[in-house]
Amino acid sequence: MTIRLDSTYSDGVAEKTREIIVETALRLFMERGYEATTMRAIAAEAGVSVGNAYYYFGSKEQLLQAYYDRANAAHEAACREVLAAERSFAGRLGGVLRAWVRISEPYHGFAAKFFKHAAEPGNPLSPFSADTAPARESAIALYRQVVNGSADRIDDELRAELPELLWLLWMGIVLFWVHDTSPGCARTYRLIDRVVPLVDRLVGLSHLPGIRGIAREVIDVVHELRA
Repeated sequence: MTIRLDSTYSDGVAEKTREIIVETALRLFMERGYEATTMRAIAAEAGVSVGNAYYYFGSKEQLLQAYYDRANAAHEAACREVLAAERSFAGRLGGVLRAWVRISEPYHGFAAKFFKHAAEPGNPLSPFSADTAPARESAIALYRQVVNGSADRIDDELRAELPELLWLLWMGIVLFWVHDTSPGCARTYRLIDRVVPLVDRLVGLSHLPGIRGIAREVIDVVHELRA
């Protein structure tokens, strides 16, 4: 007699196995450090064969890519309430930035350990690499929601470029957060509370003739860097 497994069941088992491997890898990265943790150790702790671990993730870098994807999904979910209720640009941006710090708290120690790898030019873990493009685009899409859902007046050309500019701002805040040793990352929250009103003021003035020229120059710089 042939027993045929239901595809939904099989997909569920595969997804659960992936989650176990990712959770185990993140725990070991935090406990032992990224460099000292091997795929063999991850497989052993996760209760799967080394071959099975490599079947789902070809490298430790791919495991961190999965972490990026998971973090983006968690961040988007954490922002739904504030984006649904808040119409002001400052309220939306501040809520999104603060939500990221809040959900990332469990990984604060881990981030400091692997950041040196992500900061290396050409490293696949870099937030600017081709490998992290899906995670990067997902994050920019969230800031596009911040901009498009705002009731504030924003210069049209700046509006189109603003999501990527906000993502770059977020990258700066992430760097600050990595090195923030204050209790509960209080200094990072303070930085957000100080920076958001300044960004809001600049964006709010972007439609004025004098400021519009400066906004064009900023956009040109971004275009040049992107190229």
